[in-house]
Order: sequence, then structure tokens, then C-alpha cells
Amino acid sequence: MSQSLASILVHVIFSTKNRNPWLADPWREPLHAYIGGIVRGFGSDLLAINSVQDHLHLLLPLPSIECIADIVKDIKTGSTSWIHKRNKKLSDFRWQAGYGAFSISPSHKRALRKYFSNQAQHHRRTSFQEEYRRVLKKYEIEFDERYVWD
Repeated sequence: MSQSLASILVHVIFSTKNRNPWLADPWREPLHAYIGGIVRGFGSDLLAINSVQDHLHLLLPLPSIECIADIVKDIKTGSTSWIHKRNKKLSDFRWQAGYGAFSISPSHKRALRKYFSNQAQHHRRTSFQEEYRRVLKKYEIEFDERYVWD
């Protein structure tokens, strides 16, 4: 076969360092657009993105020639620089070191987009930690509470 083809949809989740509420409403949409540009630079498309003050969710197809670790690293590095340049008061802004990446079925794309769009309402009742634990359990990923939160 002369082509490398893949259909791997990935739901990526990561938070701000120590879940600090740094992602402010006025510049959240431009941040999402900037992250979309980083994803496009990898030859992918940002299918959905949303964030609340302390974390974000992304949905993207994983390109057949890239690894998710490189994409997330560039998203975090690039967006951190963008945030620092945009607002000098956020010079201490950092993302958490880790991230979660979860495969999803194409048939669940619509439901996940709806879930993304309801993040503000969802997080009035549920903390990031509760949400993340639930996702880890759904995907049967074992984790140690001492190390999952940095």
C-alpha cells in the first residue's frame, strides 16, 4: 500500500497548572483559534474545542504520521507563549505537565461535541478532578491520585 491512512479520533484533556482559573472568557475564543492553528500545522483539523477557567477539551483526528505527545507538547508550548505575550499579568501561567488522550468512535463525535458545548453548565456541579476521574474509569485506565494531579 503506497498511502498511510488512519481514522483515529482523539479526545484530549488537560488543565492549567494546579487548576488555577486562568482561562478568562474575554480571550478564550482567540486562544481556541490559536490552538486550532497549531493543530492545522500538524496536518489535522480541530473538530471541536472548549474550555472553562481551569482546563480544556479538544477533539481532533490523529494524523497518520504524528504522535499525540508531539501535538499536545506543541499546543501547550505555543499556547503558553501566546498567553504570556497577550497578557503580562499571566506571566506565571502554565499548563499541567500531563494530559489525557482518549480514542473515540466516529459515531460518538456528535455527542462529544455536545458535551464540549455544555462545559460551563457541567462544571457548575462537577469539578475538573471529578470529571477526569470519571473519564479515566470509563476508559479503564488505572491511575495513582498522588501523581495524576501536578
